[in-house]
Amino acid sequence: MRTDRLVAVLLLLQRRGQVTAAEVARELEVSERTARRDLDALAMAGVPVYSLQGRSGGWRLVGGARTDLSGLTAGEARALFLVAGPASTATPAVKAALRKLVQALPEPFRVQAEAAASSLVTDPQRWGSSRIEPRPPRFLDALQDAVIRGVQVRLGYVDGTGAETERTVHPLGIVAKGPSWYLVSHTESGRRTFRIDRVSSAEPTDDPVHRPEDFDLAESWHEIADEIERRRAPLEIQAVCAPSGMYLLRMMLGSRLQVGGSTTDGRIEVLIRGHNEYALAGELAGLVEWLEVTGPPGVRDHLAAIGTALVERYG
Repeated sequence: MRTDRLVAVLLLLQRRGQVTAAEVARELEVSERTARRDLDALAMAGVPVYSLQGRSGGWRLVGGARTDLSGLTAGEARALFLVAGPASTATPAVKAALRKLVQALPEPFRVQAEAAASSLVTDPQRWGSSRIEPRPPRFLDALQDAVIRGVQVRLGYVDGTGAETERTVHPLGIVAKGPSWYLVSHTESGRRTFRIDRVSSAEPTDDPVHRPEDFDLAESWHEIADEIERRRAPLEIQAVCAPSGMYLLRMMLGSRLQVGGSTTDGRIEVLIRGHNEYALAGELAGLVEWLEVTGPPGVRDHLAAIGTALVERYG
């Protein structure tokens, strides 16, 4: 429902010229805190809104050239498609309305609105169990704008070892992965993914992006995420689990669990990824009531050793 609210807030701003968070909250039947966050989200998405402090303060739209359709500026049209594109959680009704809206936009606005709709993928699954919620990275807006306008960027980047490099990249899309943001780009070395919080500079050029004809951001990110997960958890073990234990197994392992078919005795074949044999054995030892590890042998040996130690300590 949040995308629906953002559209409603924008229309409210256009109709009244200036609104306060309290007025938005009353109109949309949400808390003032939620209203302020929605107004901030519009600004983050590229809608030209700004706040005025003081007793007569509130939120206003920055003036500027407007389209012939609903008074939308080019930036506002782009922002609407960004927050309610195919990868978003917008309702089907909102998406259907936007598909009609884009056809009615003037041609110069239409190209960027369509680009905005496919420029962002949201992947809510976190890496591991991190609970950190950082602010959006510094160069997120500039890189998002480069993706939408289809221009190359001279990118400064600090890798995991602290080494800083500079290169020209072809931005293809941006992915929100839990609390982290990633830029998917084409480079001289092929497709590369950059963590945006490690970007030290981003200077758009006037050169157009060379975008592969068959490129799809969601499909590309799926491949990238699978590869990252394999690097983070390179070890795979095979096991069978009683149906009654599958809920707990899914809750504990998340994306590191791959479920297969059923065995002749009714148990379920599973594939589990982890960092090393000992760590996985310790993680799974508490599931012995439901889970039987069938391989590799090293994990079974560690489980047996853990069982012996438990008996000696608590038997």
